[in-house]
Amino acid sequence: MKFRSTRDVTAQATDALAAIIQGLAVDGGLFVPVAFPHPNYDLATLIQQPYQLIAQQVFGWFFNELSGLEVAATKAYGSQWDTPSITPLTKQIAGNYYLELFHGPTLAFKDVALQALPQLMSLAKEQGRNPNETIILTATSGDTGTAALRGFQNILGTQVVVFYPQDGISPIQKLQMLGQTGANLHVVGITGNFDQAQTRVKQIFNNPQIRQQLAQQKQQFSSANSMNIGRLIPQITYYFSAYGQLVRQGVIKVGEKINFSVPTGNFGDILAGYYAKKLGLPIHKLICASNVNHVLTDFFQTGTYDRQRKFQVTNAPSMDILVSSNLERLLFDAYQQDAEVINKLMQQLQSQGAYQVTPQVHAWLQATFAAGYATPNQVLAEIRRVYEQANYLIDPHTAVGSFVTQQYQAQTNDQHPCVILATASPYKFPETVLTAINSQTNPPSGLTAIEALAKFDTKPLTTGVKELFVDQPQSQLTIAPAEMTTTVLDLI
Repeated sequence: MKFRSTRDVTAQATDALAAIIQGLAVDGGLFVPVAFPHPNYDLATLIQQPYQLIAQQVFGWFFNELSGLEVAATKAYGSQWDTPSITPLTKQIAGNYYLELFHGPTLAFKDVALQALPQLMSLAKEQGRNPNETIILTATSGDTGTAALRGFQNILGTQVVVFYPQDGISPIQKLQMLGQTGANLHVVGITGNFDQAQTRVKQIFNNPQIRQQLAQQKQQFSSANSMNIGRLIPQITYYFSAYGQLVRQGVIKVGEKINFSVPTGNFGDILAGYYAKKLGLPIHKLICASNVNHVLTDFFQTGTYDRQRKFQVTNAPSMDILVSSNLERLLFDAYQQDAEVINKLMQQLQSQGAYQVTPQVHAWLQATFAAGYATPNQVLAEIRRVYEQANYLIDPHTAVGSFVTQQYQAQTNDQHPCVILATASPYKFPETVLTAINSQTNPPSGLTAIEALAKFDTKPLTTGVKELFVDQPQSQLTIAPAEMTTTVLDLI
């Protein structure tokens, strides 16, 4: 399998080893397959396999030149998960099905990919005989940072530098990030928002002087967020796993179509669902669920992507994003791999803050995607509705997906079974969940809030939640966004 940049008009190809290690193309584009795989497989057989075997199959479709994928999948999805099914699907709850993606060590869906990426990157470096130290440089809106720190903790030949918005994540997310220990881990808060952090990270990646300096030091950058193809591809697995679980529940028969509702900010999670559909998984609609920073909702409804709006800090902070990086990969498909058009659109977004797709592309997008958003008050109401109807706790991001699903179903009367991606444990955002289910205007915070929320839960605390009470947070480092470049060079 060969990969190319979405912005390279020459379509220069590179192998999976380089794409995974490099993370982001030197022209600022994202790596995509030169020829998307069309594997010949029996769906009925594949979806009955254990999660590790499905993952190994998915890895092989995209990274077939890497040997050791079976070991990588086994290590990624082992005893660090609190359930052998890795991503269990609930039975019908308050009208829909919830795919629980939070049973890994840091209690969020990012674990699914970031337990796999270190394994894939290690294989790529070893088999490519790459002696350079890898500098994982990433911006996080809350969950990627903790999962990357945990996944790459004490991995030889790797350093991790994570930037997060100081006032844009939950107390538990901050506690988790600062609680990750390892000589190769660096956590830095910024006095800005996620988009500022992500923009500056891309600038550092694309700075030729910095790349040259790193090369002289036998170092190179890579990314741990979903811009890295090695982080994106593992997320495809849980779409196949969810489909198999619906079949085993007797909800559908093999071949029948279903919907997925995906709370999304950076568009990586839902793009993995689109890739699953391209691989042959019977998906009818992918429902793109946003919070009140609804730049994606507006895009799918109008065909105009416009980031020129007030950035709002919400009770679903991991989705407080106005520049959704992975949308570039979808546009690359929509424009039939025309890198010249993608370059033009991305330049317009940077210089003018907006771009408009053609009517034909807009129609193509609407054939697969639906979109909606939830306000902070609607998030609270949805958490309360699900709890009162089913005694089931959901976090605010999952509530966004759940509310938008209810809205979509009411508007369209779509009868396809819908799987809502439950992207984080409610214990990552206990303050918001307590406010919703207990009408508390001033709920406790942090660990005290977890203890209070546990009283409303019928299930015992998981290992990942219990770890929060024993982790010892490191001291905070907070800088202005303009200081990020010099801080990176100082740390490494």
